[in-house]
Amino acid sequence: EVQLVESGGGLVQAGGSLRLSCAAFGFTLDDYAIGWFRQAPGKDREGVSCISTSAGATFYDYSVKGRFTISTDNAKNAVYLQMNNLKPEDTAVYYCVADLLLDCGSSESIRYWGQGTQVTVSS
Repeated sequence: EVQLVESGGGLVQAGGSLRLSCAAFGFTLDDYAIGWFRQAPGKDREGVSCISTSAGATFYDYSVKGRFTISTDNAKNAVYLQMNNLKPEDTAVYYCVADLLLDCGSSESIRYWGQGTQVTVSS
């Protein structure tokens, strides 16, 4: 059974940092792409960052490029999102996602989602 378990959300002031973690179960990162989506109140889910270690490919949404860094620890089967210089517009529920083929530009076909972790950035 595929399971994704996020942690690390919280409340931070603008300009601060948070690190999200996602532990993956039921598959290995050698075979699956993994990443992060977010959903702000009243908005659609949007792709933040995705990574495929087998393809050596990384994607960042333009709104987070230069501030967020995605990384994996294949030995721990985990993915991380280091978020620096956070802005109030980064406030959202952040979801860990995974699939064999992952389109970070669309949430429609992604099969596996974590439960989400709240990130709130105060101004």
